[in-house]
Amino acid sequence: MRVAGILPEDAPDPRAEWVEKLKLMPIPVMGLMPQPSLEDTDTVGLSYGLDDRGYSEMTASITYALWRNPDDRSDPVNLADLDEKTRRSIEEVPPWPRPPWLIEHVERLRYPQLWEAVRTIWHRDPSERFTVRYLLADHVNHILMNLFRQELWPGSNPWDQHAPTVTGRMVNGQARTVVNGVEVPGAEVDTDPFVYGIGAQLTGGGVVTAVLPRAELSHIQIQFTTRT
Repeated sequence: MRVAGILPEDAPDPRAEWVEKLKLMPIPVMGLMPQPSLEDTDTVGLSYGLDDRGYSEMTASITYALWRNPDDRSDPVNLADLDEKTRRSIEEVPPWPRPPWLIEHVERLRYPQLWEAVRTIWHRDPSERFTVRYLLADHVNHILMNLFRQELWPGSNPWDQHAPTVTGRMVNGQARTVVNGVEVPGAEVDTDPFVYGIGAQLTGGGVVTAVLPRAELSHIQIQFTTRT
């Protein structure tokens, strides 16, 4: 979520609009199974492609808050590892009133986020670009490029271009995963030192993928379910 300028105290919560936009998806939006360590805060993204026949593709991305000790949210183990600049920006309270949803968002920055952890991808027309292998590799590279840039390319600038770290050929197509309680064929990326990725074809059309930080895998049950 990016918020610029000074918002009035009664500014509407943008998450309501995001939830409405998700209704454009022709297939159900998927997420990780409900579990105490993950909080779905309705932080979602929707991207799409258009042509003269209408929508040609859509991708819904779900971000979760992570609780390493969900039984005691005051436990310091739940706090994110923040740099001093970020910590100051959270703790400095402006002299003007803020919308309650913005205060909630700022407070949530104290805790780890699984940014765009799960993608549901729908495509109208079959092509090599929309195989599980291709889409999982694309999701993994997206997370690495945005969250692990300095680990992979120390000193690089955000606008520097780099070759994809993972290609479709590096994806293991013999994996298994669980979708709505049923074990199904899947594909995974289990060789990257920073993230683990897994995905599957959906029976109703489309693909679901998840890319998660390796450092947090012990806190997460990786099973997919239709998001309500």
